[in-house]
Amino acid sequence: MAHINEAGVKKINEICERYAGEKTPLMMILSDIQNEYGYIPLEVQQIVSQKTGISVAEIYGVVTFYSFFSLEPKGKYVIGCCLGTACYVKGAQQIIDKFSEILGIKPGETTADGLFTIDALRCIGACGIAPAVTINGKVYPKMTVDAVSSVVNEYLEKEGK
Repeated sequence: MAHINEAGVKKINEICERYAGEKTPLMMILSDIQNEYGYIPLEVQQIVSQKTGISVAEIYGVVTFYSFFSLEPKGKYVIGCCLGTACYVKGAQQIIDKFSEILGIKPGETTADGLFTIDALRCIGACGIAPAVTINGKVYPKMTVDAVSSVVNEYLEKEGK
């Protein structure tokens, strides 16, 4: 989305117009844009600012504060590794390190082929099944370092790799 085409600008304007009557529309607008495009780059924030009158600084502050918004495109498969207390105590750091080792990326990065992104998450509320990992909403309970490679392979097989 580096340079937004006319259709993209139109879609973003439509999203903004959906919430024109709302008292505080920013979170809803950004959520819809994130769902539509997968991330919210500065160029999009500027369009939202022009349409809503909300400053780019305020929009940027919201986008960078909430972990579910992203400034960069994410992979097809977003691996969310919970690093909350219960998960961390049960070895979550070693699990995220293993994903990083296998995929050759650090948390917050995306593989060159655009398939995988690793996200280090705060508590995801799955303490009873710690350590927990999610991939595009699918939860992997009681994850182990030994299981990481088979989970990655599961998604590689879906891609025919």
